[in-house]
Amino acid sequence: MSYTRVNRKVHKWGSILVLIPLILVLITGILLLLRKEIPAIQPPTQAGISQSPSLAFNKVLAISKTVSEAQINDWQDVDRLDVRPAKGVIKVRSKNSWEIQLDAQTGNIMQVAYRRSDWLESLHDGTYFHKSANLWLILPCAIVLLILWVTGLYLFIYPYFRKWRN
Repeated sequence: MSYTRVNRKVHKWGSILVLIPLILVLITGILLLLRKEIPAIQPPTQAGISQSPSLAFNKVLAISKTVSEAQINDWQDVDRLDVRPAKGVIKVRSKNSWEIQLDAQTGNIMQVAYRRSDWLESLHDGTYFHKSANLWLILPCAIVLLILWVTGLYLFIYPYFRKWRN
């Protein structure tokens, strides 16, 4: 069996093997690139009244507890805080993906919205399915994709090389 024939078979079966994971990574990657443009994916960042945050963290927690959607009772329910001094806003992200945006000086609630970008990121890197899926699913697909690139390059260049050689 010739090298070109083996190369074609590897290219064909490799492309079938990575089809579904690659489509998932491509679609979620496109959506993640557009997440700041689509409010349904990631709520737009509001602007506070001042660029000098003066709100204490215990006050941030007390205000966050008043938002029923976020289901925050203590700091264990908070996934992360995102302090943006230039915008005068503090974002409180709960474990259940609700985001509360507070004015960093007054503590006024400026926006409460569901944040889907974390879910898309977990789909994109495979951790949605299992915390190690990025190693046993996405990494092998990336390696097969690299092999597809090499075999595709060979299949593209080989006819020109043969023509040049003759």
